[in-house]
Amino acid sequence: MDEIDLPRGKEQTGLEVLSKTEERFDHLRRRAGLYAAPLAFGIVLWLTRDRLTPGGNYLSAVLACVLVLWMTETLPLPVTAMLGACLCIVFGVADARKVFAPFADPIIFLFIGGFIVARAMTLHHLDRRFALAILSLRWVGGNRARILGAFGIVTVIISMWVSNSAATAMMMPIAMGILHALRGIRQSDRDPSGISLKLQDDPFSTGIMLMTAFSASVGGICTPIGTPPNLIGIGLINTLVGVEINFFQWMAIGIPLCIIMYGVLFVLLCLLQNKKTQKNTDMLQFTQYLQAEGESLGRWTRGQINTLIAFGVAVALWITPGLLAITLGSDHKCAKFANENFPEGMVALIAASILFLLPTDNKQGKFTITWREAVQIDWGTILLMGGGMSLGGLMFSTGVAEALGKSVTNLMGAQSLWGLTAISIALAIVMSEMTSNAASANMIIPIVITLAKSAGINPIPPALGACLGASYGFMLPVSTPPNAIVYGTGLVPIPKMVRAGFFFDLCGFVIIWLGMRLLCPLMGWE
Repeated sequence: MDEIDLPRGKEQTGLEVLSKTEERFDHLRRRAGLYAAPLAFGIVLWLTRDRLTPGGNYLSAVLACVLVLWMTETLPLPVTAMLGACLCIVFGVADARKVFAPFADPIIFLFIGGFIVARAMTLHHLDRRFALAILSLRWVGGNRARILGAFGIVTVIISMWVSNSAATAMMMPIAMGILHALRGIRQSDRDPSGISLKLQDDPFSTGIMLMTAFSASVGGICTPIGTPPNLIGIGLINTLVGVEINFFQWMAIGIPLCIIMYGVLFVLLCLLQNKKTQKNTDMLQFTQYLQAEGESLGRWTRGQINTLIAFGVAVALWITPGLLAITLGSDHKCAKFANENFPEGMVALIAASILFLLPTDNKQGKFTITWREAVQIDWGTILLMGGGMSLGGLMFSTGVAEALGKSVTNLMGAQSLWGLTAISIALAIVMSEMTSNAASANMIIPIVITLAKSAGINPIPPALGACLGASYGFMLPVSTPPNAIVYGTGLVPIPKMVRAGFFFDLCGFVIIWLGMRLLCPLMGWE
């Protein structure tokens, strides 16, 4: 973001302008991190010295330090992520090749490609066209709550069939278009990144960004192909328990839970934002504005058509593997080919590359996007996600994740079916805040299946609970790629993400546990 001059007594954090009270608290919070981070490092290093391997000992201390710095924002979040990776090398947790490998993970290229496509949508006002189409729906009107609800429903439906990350990457630029449309912000008011500083005082901006990320994660639980933990859970239950969960059985559990979760999410976001979030726009003025904006956009330009083509290619290739798995079966050679040869990261890069190939003016040799325009994406978010994935991977290779899971489970001492299910859900949610949902599922599900078998109880409910809980990492940008994507817009301050994520984590725990308690007996898994 370009820096701007602010009134005396205020400072800019991302796109948020702080009051004097908030400014003092923010200053103390950042200052506290300078002392709390090294203190946390020392305490954890001492507490785990005889309980873990030397690598695990130092990694635990580094994780404690990094988490404190992330929570206090003493350093920029991407800098903290890179610092954590560097400390792992310094203290011998792993070599540089292993530590830095996640920075080139395929999910990183999904971020890069998705951000470039989103950048093109902003440059050519395609996001504005989509936004105006949603806002023009008769039942939406000028009601911000209905806009929030409608947008979340669309995101949930998309996320049922593509990954949470891809759904967020698709919907984020459309959300930005809606915000600019609601505030009457034209392209000339935006900075080079495509985001206007006029959004800094609008709590609805934070609300719709959180809705984008959270609803994508909620939608992912509906189908087996919606998010990696679902397939991981199905595979582990089949391998370790000998029970095969088919597509219909999964949806019979996933869809009811998704409907309830989304309803809670909608109410929660409306309550957590201030009253401006639910403020209605004057209908006559709003309608006139939409008409004026539609007229100002005029006819479709060559750049908009080209960007829509690239966007359409990405969506089609993201959805195709899932559709083939549904229609032909996951074991069909066409479904396997599409799943193996069209990974989401590659698809995002193909879509981005198309923008450099499709011309907007043949005579002048102009193309849909230039490299100068493309590199204005948010690289900080990409580094942040790479650092988070690096630390998460090291937790498993050093045994820290396994030790943590067993310690928590043994500490709670649950021997009953629904007690163990509650612990597995809670543990998966906590672990997903610190590492990827797929990694959390891979670690926790085998542990709870083993514990259930040793206790002589059915392992399916606790395994399913852990599988669903692994998708519930909402408190930090590094918890899930959707969180990182919306954090990259600068419209979601860390305290607000933590607050909303904490309450939604609690709600999710209760919903998943009750869902398992009610639905598993109906499926014969009790």
